[in-house]
Amino acid sequence: MRMIWGFCVLLAVLIQSAPVSAQDSRIVRLSPDIQYEFIARWDVDRLNKILQVDTPNFAGIPVTYSPARNGVRLYRVTYSSVVPEHGNKPTTASGLLAIPENGGPSFPMVSYQHGTVYGKQEVPSFPDQSSETQLMIAQFAGQGYVLIGADYFGLGTSTEPEGYMVKASHQQATYDMLTASRAVLAHLKLSTTKLFLGGWSQGGFVTMAMLEKLERSGLAVDATATASAPLDVFVALNGFLNFPRKNDASWVTSLFILSAFSFENYYNVPGLARSVIAAEHYELARKAYMREPYDATQVPSDLRKLIRPNYFDPQFFSASAYGRLAAETTAYRWIIKSPVRNYFGESDEVISVGLGQLGMNYQRAIGNGNPAVEALSTGATSHRGTFATAVPKWKAWFDGIATAP
Repeated sequence: MRMIWGFCVLLAVLIQSAPVSAQDSRIVRLSPDIQYEFIARWDVDRLNKILQVDTPNFAGIPVTYSPARNGVRLYRVTYSSVVPEHGNKPTTASGLLAIPENGGPSFPMVSYQHGTVYGKQEVPSFPDQSSETQLMIAQFAGQGYVLIGADYFGLGTSTEPEGYMVKASHQQATYDMLTASRAVLAHLKLSTTKLFLGGWSQGGFVTMAMLEKLERSGLAVDATATASAPLDVFVALNGFLNFPRKNDASWVTSLFILSAFSFENYYNVPGLARSVIAAEHYELARKAYMREPYDATQVPSDLRKLIRPNYFDPQFFSASAYGRLAAETTAYRWIIKSPVRNYFGESDEVISVGLGQLGMNYQRAIGNGNPAVEALSTGATSHRGTFATAVPKWKAWFDGIATAP
């Protein structure tokens, strides 16, 4: 099984990281709630290889990125958080902090929310295992931005089960990662100016959910950009079930596996996943979710083989516990105040054009006078191609805001 709503293949990077000194490698504990450790230094040559060779080859389309200008120091941040769905149960999470080596004391910040992965450590704070994070490090931290990225609950060093598309937990993990990162920067006698948010695919949903929490908390966000964002999970799943397209990805079955088990665990609905997944595939699906050994080739690519037949009845799906939870999983239904650009691809095998435009159309439908909520096409791009094409557009937009008086 491959990554979904995120890179599907790891990009091999042959250049080795600089040696870590004894002082750099130590864990620095700022408080009982926050600690950080240096994990690597990436030089300009490594960053430019990611930009000029690895990412364009992976995306299968020519993409021009502005070259890196400085090396980057990478840190893993570990911080305390809570699980809202479990009565604010205390937990510990991890994330990445990437700091430019350009001698400056203050930087604009990008919080990047990653797409879906199957490896527990294919996340920002293990950047050698996360190709999308590598692109973001090279394009942003390599040009003077501080880059942060939460691993989410259940991934990275977290011991929770994965909370795939569990909105409040995504909001909590990203909010607390932002707070922890700012504390680490202050300890390093560094600061940030503007705050930008970005995310691809599942990370696009998480990005918009994070924006919602930040706006409701009164924290300023200067701009938010997404690519291939499924802002309404019910719309996405319903489309796959009842209105399949010829170009739908063969691995969309994985979306149902991850969401069914995550919803069961986080919303405390025993038996939910078993009620969704056909009996003959339940144990395989459970192993995939739990990251136990399994044969990925045995996961059906045909939804009608994986999902129980009654879910293909739109009325049943809407009324089911699974459908009701999916319908509550949205990240666009509030009055957005800050500038947003949702990029979508017209040949995306996961996100339809209508879903890609949903956030903008909703704001217009309710009469929001904020003209800065936009849905922008990247052309006839695939899911991966949409991300690869959108990132330099994010960068150009953020640059203009970061340098404005």
